[in-house]
Amino acid sequence: MEKLGAGLRPEGTSHVEERKMLSSALYASFFFTVALLVTTAYFLMGGLPLLTLKHDTPLDARFVRGFFNVYYRAAFWASLGAFVSYALWGRYPFAIGVAVNACIVSLLRKHLLQAMQQLGAQIEASSDGAIHHFRRVHSAALFVNLVQLVAIVWGLLWLSQQLK
Repeated sequence: MEKLGAGLRPEGTSHVEERKMLSSALYASFFFTVALLVTTAYFLMGGLPLLTLKHDTPLDARFVRGFFNVYYRAAFWASLGAFVSYALWGRYPFAIGVAVNACIVSLLRKHLLQAMQQLGAQIEASSDGAIHHFRRVHSAALFVNLVQLVAIVWGLLWLSQQLK
């Protein structure tokens, strides 16, 4: 009779094969976590200077919207890869954490980019207050990005304590 927990190993696999799979999942977890960390930090640092734009032309709004679109896509795929690799590694709290991040990124991509597009059209039509609202949406996107970065770093610190 197999030990409790050993039933997670696919039937017919040896301990060596199981270790190789766990080792691959560990390396993939770190790869995708670093990709997520770098992506989040890069787009946070790149998005801050964009606040200096006047946002008074549709081109500014389109550029900022495109910038965040690239970030949300990259963060989604890095989160998805991290989710799969953490799940295979057996680190379920981290898998859930990056799955939540992927969901948040998807929702932000849908709602914030749509708001930016609408505000960009209002800026083009010279609507009063559209520039101010666009800057607020841009700032909110950066704030959420900062929260994501803090959560990733906190998770990495917690993981490092778990691995000791």
